[in-house]
Amino acid sequence: MSDPATARIDELVKGNDVLLFMKGTPLFPQCGFSSRAIKILDHLEVPFETVDVLQDQELRQGIKAYSDWPTVPQLYVHGEFVGGSDIMMEMFESGELKQLVDAAPDAA
Repeated sequence: MSDPATARIDELVKGNDVLLFMKGTPLFPQCGFSSRAIKILDHLEVPFETVDVLQDQELRQGIKAYSDWPTVPQLYVHGEFVGGSDIMMEMFESGELKQLVDAAPDAA
C-alpha cells in the first residue's frame, strides 16, 4: 500500500514538529500562497522545516494523496495535517496556530 513517495512524506511529517510542503523555498517562494504561509510561520518565530514540491514531481503528487488535500502549501504540526495557507491565516488570526506550534516539543 505504501509507495516510496508516501513513505518519504510520512518520514518527513513524523520527523519534524513543524513542516511546510511548499512551492519554492522560504527565501524564494514560487507562489503567493507559499509566500503567505512562510510569512505566517516567520511571524510566529517558530522553528520549521520546508519541502519544495517543485523539485520532485512524485512528492508533489504524493503529498496531495497523503493529506487528501488538493493544493500546496500544506502545513503539518506534530505529524498532523493542519491545512493550506487560508486555514493557516484563519488560525493565525484567531491565535489558534500560535497555541498549536507552541505546544511543539522543540519550540520550548
